[in-house]
Amino acid sequence: MASTYNELGIELMATGENAGTWGTKTNTNLDIIQQAIAGYVAQAVTDGGTTALTITDGSTSTSVARNIVIKLTGALTGTSTVTVPDSVEKLYIVENATTGSQTVTFKTASGTGVNFTSTGFKFLYSDGTNINEITLASPPGGSDKQIQFNDNGSFGGITMGTTGQVLTTDGTTASFGDISGGASWQAVITADPANAVAGNGYFVNTTGGAFTVTLPTAASIGDFISFIDYAGTFDTNNLTIGRNGHNIQGTAADLTVATERAGFTLVYVDSTQGWLLQNN
Repeated sequence: MASTYNELGIELMATGENAGTWGTKTNTNLDIIQQAIAGYVAQAVTDGGTTALTITDGSTSTSVARNIVIKLTGALTGTSTVTVPDSVEKLYIVENATTGSQTVTFKTASGTGVNFTSTGFKFLYSDGTNINEITLASPPGGSDKQIQFNDNGSFGGITMGTTGQVLTTDGTTASFGDISGGASWQAVITADPANAVAGNGYFVNTTGGAFTVTLPTAASIGDFISFIDYAGTFDTNNLTIGRNGHNIQGTAADLTVATERAGFTLVYVDSTQGWLLQNN
């Protein structure tokens, strides 16, 4: 009984066949397996025509279609097609690196395939009849918590942000934005900055004399304002926090700060307690 070959061109040796050459043939088979799972090749595309990639039984030298990674190259002036053999089930990672902005179709010899309309990568598989594209946006089993990568390497549907921004989501859409949550620190103040602003931090310099910083007229739960004794003079020239109609620590009274190098944050909770000290 003679040896046969599977769809990848691996020789399936029959009992009693290839006496004395099993080592050589086994090494060839291992090379074929390596080509199928980790092989890379750059392939020039026929301009405006069809480039037929083949798999040769028992050989790696004329088996471009067996490689898992195929880079398509060439300067194109018309739409072009690249085919792989029918009846072969395998994965492909294909990069369209052609120039000329022409459509390149990657397909089986007799079936359908996938179009490249721009440069970039596609993750594909052959089911033995057609070439199909795998996208992280629509895998089997649902579409939640997924990210799609476009041909140019960007995130599908997401505009890239700037340096230092982070990717956030509300569960439906995603976008890049600035990191928030901390105080927006202001330049050193030596007088009331026309009422403090929620979300700001203030370096307070009372070297020239004590003064009052007035809280905002309106406040909502979670609003916060931070203060730091800039020159270590709160003990001699006090800082007063004007309550502006709100309670502070549950009391209808201004807050006087007389501790040297004090640093503290006031957080608004409600009309009963008003502004509460987060730290002191």
